[in-house]
Amino acid sequence: MTHTHAALAPNAVIGIVGGGQLGRMSAVAASRLGYKTHILTQDAHGPAAQVCSAITLGAYDDPAALDAFAKAVDVVTFEFENISADALDRLSRHCPVRPSGNILRISQDRLAEKTFLAEAGVPLAPWHAVTDHASLHAAADRLGFPLILKTTRNGYDGKGQRRVQSAAELDEAFAALAPHPLVAEGMVDFACELSVMVARGTDGTTRCFDTVLNHHWHGILDLTLAPAPVPESVAAEAGRLAALIAERFDLVGIMGVEMFLVRDGSLMVNEVAPRPHNSGHWTMDACAQDQFDMHIRAVAGLPLPHATRHSDAVMKNLVGPEDMALWPAILANPGHIPHLYGKKEAREGRKMGHVNILFPYGALPGDWGIQAALGPLATKCASPPTCGRRLNTPTA
Repeated sequence: MTHTHAALAPNAVIGIVGGGQLGRMSAVAASRLGYKTHILTQDAHGPAAQVCSAITLGAYDDPAALDAFAKAVDVVTFEFENISADALDRLSRHCPVRPSGNILRISQDRLAEKTFLAEAGVPLAPWHAVTDHASLHAAADRLGFPLILKTTRNGYDGKGQRRVQSAAELDEAFAALAPHPLVAEGMVDFACELSVMVARGTDGTTRCFDTVLNHHWHGILDLTLAPAPVPESVAAEAGRLAALIAERFDLVGIMGVEMFLVRDGSLMVNEVAPRPHNSGHWTMDACAQDQFDMHIRAVAGLPLPHATRHSDAVMKNLVGPEDMALWPAILANPGHIPHLYGKKEAREGRKMGHVNILFPYGALPGDWGIQAALGPLATKCASPPTCGRRLNTPTA
């Protein structure tokens, strides 16, 4: 399906629901394209509010705030999923919402998302819906141990999930996670996690950024390597799956698609996020147009250029006070390209910013070279993960 809405003229107002760092970087991208941004937020001093043209301060479920916000903008997008699809539907009475509330309705519920993807023919890790104790034990019989129990909503950065090692832990894990229902996922012997940022315009044009490799630390993304050191056939298949999902969703905007590369060379999609994504931050310095440019172009109805990488890159998240203590060293390193989000307090586990490090195109180094480039930032990743050919993944 394609959409025939005219492109937004310069100085039009793009409304962004959410006031965090993704809204901030989207607003900066919008300003480069000549647009104003208006943020719906509950924090008048948050990252996005610091760089936008206007804000509506209010709750995301407040009808009055939603209506006032929608009447002040020409199109609406969102930077996080903690707004209800019903609220997006209300906004759509006044102006276009991109991506649509229907996409959010699916993606913010793990059961709905897995059902949708399975029906689209997308390969997934083994999973089972858990609604009560009977289905909990049926899931364990089917999936075996260990397994992962996850809430269907509001899980991110390792929150809302429990690893269950044995039948003795099942009932306690079920009681500890709320709300129900839950999703049980089987453990996959995967080589690494890959992701693809895919953008799709109002005319159906789809662009995929290069497939990347992600490394996590305590459930939070730590490093992204671009491009992923995998066979070309694997990277191409990851892009194909991302484009397929975008098309089936009738996406307008950008979406992050996370996948597992299994040791037999196959791919399994883990989850999707219909918004800019942490694993796409490398594009801000390694591509002519980054993920935020692509997102704003799609939302505004502009043509989408090719997602061209001109350099290889490593993205390193800055998390909590430990990483922020390294800020002087980061600024002193000419190879580090810093991005701070304007958050006041560096709390444990809180993403404060990121650093991009560029390498010549086709010259992403191995583990030791990456550690050397990271310098003091390498403390969390004494052995960054390798993937693909380094693990003898089949090239077919």
